[in-house]
Order: sequence, then C-alpha cells, then structure tokens
Amino acid sequence: MSKVLITTVPFGDQEPLPLKMLKESNIDYLINPIGRKLSEHELCEMISDFDVVIAGTEPITENVLKHAKKLKLISRVGIGLDSVDLLAAKRKGVKVSYTPDAPAPAVAELTLGIMLILLRKMHIANSQMHNGNWNRYFGKRISEVQIGIIGAGRIGGRILKLLEGLGVSNVLVNDINYTCDKLRILIVELVEKDIIYRKADLISLHIPLNKDTRNLIGYKELKSLKSDAMLINCSRGGIVSEKDLARVLNEGHLSGAAIDVFETEPYMGELKNIERCFLTSHMGSMSLDCRSQMEIEATEEAIRFIKGDDLLSEIPQDEYEI
Repeated sequence: MSKVLITTVPFGDQEPLPLKMLKESNIDYLINPIGRKLSEHELCEMISDFDVVIAGTEPITENVLKHAKKLKLISRVGIGLDSVDLLAAKRKGVKVSYTPDAPAPAVAELTLGIMLILLRKMHIANSQMHNGNWNRYFGKRISEVQIGIIGAGRIGGRILKLLEGLGVSNVLVNDINYTCDKLRILIVELVEKDIIYRKADLISLHIPLNKDTRNLIGYKELKSLKSDAMLINCSRGGIVSEKDLARVLNEGHLSGAAIDVFETEPYMGELKNIERCFLTSHMGSMSLDCRSQMEIEATEEAIRFIKGDDLLSEIPQDEYEI
C-alpha cells in the first residue's frame, strides 16, 4: 500500500473531501503530527517511509530528499516552488506537481484589502484604538494614487482587473510576459522596476522567489521609493529584505508597508514592533474556497500518480532552469 505524508497544515479542516478521497482510494496517510510548518530536520526524520508528500512550504532540500528513500512525488498545495530543491528532485527521479490557479483569487483579494488598509491607515487606527487612543487619520483613495505592480501573472493580473473595477485609471506594471488586451478602462504602462520604485505611491509584489528575485528589494531600493510610498509583499518571503525594511521604516522613510510572507515562519522579527507595518501570517490563500480547492487538487494529483495515471499539474520543465 502506498503511503502519503501530508506536511501542510491545516489540511482537511474545513473541507474533509481530500481525506475522504484518500480513504476511498485505500491510501494510507499521515497528517503532520506537529501541527506547524516543519523544519528541515523534522522532515528528514519523518519522510523516509512515504511514497508521496502533499506539501506546503516546508524546506524539501537535497538533504531531505536523501532521507526520502521511497519518495516519488511531491504534490504542492499552492504555487510557490522555492521551498523545493527542484534539481535535486529531478536527479532523484521525484516528480513535482502544484496547484497554480487555485490560490490566485484569494491572494488577489487579500492584496486589494491590504491596499485599502494601508491607504486609509486603518491598521494604525486599529492599533491606537486598542491602546485607548482616539485618533483620526487622513488617507488617500485608491483611485487617486499611482499604483505599481511587479509581476502581473495569475495573481497580479487579477489585481489589475480588480483595480479597474474600483476606478483606477493608470497602473505601472513590470512583467516579462504581460499582455493587457482584456482591460478596457485601465491603462497599463509597462516599465522597468526602477521607474516603479521612483514613481509609485503604492507598490505590490507578485513574483516567484528564485535566484534573481531573492533580496530583490533591499536598503538601496527601499530608499529609492518616495518618502511616503507604501510597499506590499504577498508573494514570497525573501524577496524583500526584512532587516532592511525595518531599518528604513525606523529611519522614518515610507508611510507604510504590509508583509504576508516571511523568510522564517512564524515571524518573530523587528517588523512586529513597527506600528505602520501591517503584518499577516501567510494568509494569502486562506479563504475557505481557495484553500479547499488547493487541497483537493493536490490530493487528486497524488491519487492519480499512485494509480499510475498521467499527472495533470506537473510543473513545467522551465521551472527547473530557474
């Protein structure tokens, strides 16, 4: 009997269908017994007897793969692949699949909500109210600021459509493959990243983490932003230097920032002490429908593999070249 290790948590809490599917397929499975994101060491100790991993963002390194004696498939719940050593998996003959479309609506909507929170300083008012202080803050409407989007794929493209519906008329976009033929009202200007850094009032990142984007935005880039600009990262921890962001904010530069993803999670760093930095706990995909769909799709892929059927969501070969 094939064995499946489910490392991502929560799993099956809101929608039990994935677990029902595994049971009906007579597949033995184990859900992460620690109940949080696993460390590399913990995963090494746990993975040896399993044929398939239904994975979250825990580090599946070359060392982990050396301990995975029977592993043949990593089925990612989500789209990010930076936590998997893809070349090591390929050398070992381990296939990798993902659920690239399922999380996009939830991440796009969360990002839009964060944009509105930052622009109207709701996070600061909330903090002040909880401390017994009544302060009213002037903010800006979303249609009155210059927005910059870095990465306009599955998620960034959805955000552009949402912005169009809110009366935003012009957005600066940096993306290597973007086409904007479906937008009728919104004017999209394709520009280099440094133009976005200099001109945008609000910048949102929607790019993968790889060797080209790690620490993409550090102290120099942050200081090149407008003094009252705002920055949002709902893509991957490691794209923005958390240390440099904290330094810049403590220097009084930037009117706000929002981070949903971190290099080390749970996050316990300096940004949590900065009131105008809005922090969320990697919640981008955590809507009931999108999270459930991600779990179902990853489970379906695992079952297909175990039954000997073709995979439907195996990652494209160009991912191995990044």
